[in-house]
Amino acid sequence: MLRAALLASILALRPAASLAAERVDVALVLAVDVSESVDSSRFTLQMAGIAAAFEAPEVQSAVLAGSHHAMLIALVQWSNHPNLSIPWTLLTSPADVHAFAAQVRRLRRTEKGFTCMSVALRSIADKLLTQIPVPADRIVVDVSGDGAENCNPREATDEVRDDLVSTGVTVNGLPILEGDEAETLEAWYRAHVIGGDGSFLVPAHGFEDFERAMHRKFVTEISAAPLAPSVRLAARQ
Repeated sequence: MLRAALLASILALRPAASLAAERVDVALVLAVDVSESVDSSRFTLQMAGIAAAFEAPEVQSAVLAGSHHAMLIALVQWSNHPNLSIPWTLLTSPADVHAFAAQVRRLRRTEKGFTCMSVALRSIADKLLTQIPVPADRIVVDVSGDGAENCNPREATDEVRDDLVSTGVTVNGLPILEGDEAETLEAWYRAHVIGGDGSFLVPAHGFEDFERAMHRKFVTEISAAPLAPSVRLAARQ
C-alpha cells in the first residue's frame, strides 16, 4: 500500500515541485502512532494537534524562513503496518501550509493493532525517503506515539534508527506520556528512537497536551533553531 501511494504521489508532485522549488530546507516525515491504545478520540486529538500547529503563525514563519523558503512534508500512520496518508507535499506559501493543515484534519484512521515502530521506520527508510522529489538540505523523521515497540521485529528499532542516522537523517521523538507506559516511555524514546544531528524529543503529557508539544517541536525541527534549554536536556546523549 505504501509503495503504490508513493508511485502516485511522485507522478503527481514532481512536475509541480520542479517548477516551484529546486531545493527545500527540510523534508519532514510525520510518523504517527495509530495502534490499539489510540482510540478514536485520541486519534482526533493527534490530527487536530498537527493541523493546529501548522496553522500557528510561528510554525508558518518557520516553514518559509529558510534559505529556500520551502519544505516537503509527508504523513505516515503506523501500527501493524505503515500507511502513507499524505504523500510528499511541497509547502512554499501560507496557502500551502493551510491546505496541508486542512488535509490533516480530514484524515481517516487507517488501522489499529500493535506498536510496530521498527517496521514503520524500515518502510520509511526504504520506500519513502528514497523517493524525495526535490533535494533537501535536511531530512527529518518525526516519530510520535504512546508506547514502545511490541511487535518482536526482525530488526530492533534502534538498529533501524542507526541505519537512518548513518545516511544523514535526523530522527526526533514525541512520546505521549499517558497510560501504562507513561513512566518509562520518555527514556525508551531517548534510548531507541531519536538520533542524528541535532536530534531531540519533546514529551506530551497525555493526548490533551499533544498540540502544545507538537507546536513546540515543529518550530525547532523545521527552522533548525537552537534547542531551548529544556529541550536540550531531553536530547540524546
